Amino acid sequence: MLKEPNPLNVFNLRTLSVPPPHFEYCTVPMSYNLTEAMTNWVKGNLKGRYYIGHSLDKEYSNVLKIGFENPKELSYFMLACPLLKYN
Repeated sequence: MLKEPNPLNVFNLRTLSVPPPHFEYCTVPMSYNLTEAMTNWVKGNLKGRYYIGHSLDKEYSNVLKIGFENPKELSYFMLACPLLKYN
């Protein structure tokens, strides 16, 4: 069974380096190698554009900021990502 290629992956437009204001975001407490693990999970399970980067929360602690263009993908990410259950 062949999967249809994602045009955003083909043209390298899926991952954004700057957090756009129109994305929906969540934050996760930072731990070792979490950025790479989250990136791999998002690439393998979702289809839309996303942002993953480091940020500071209200208490000035380091967190991982994750945002999605499609709010449905943020909901799916929060419910289905197994990496969130162990933090």
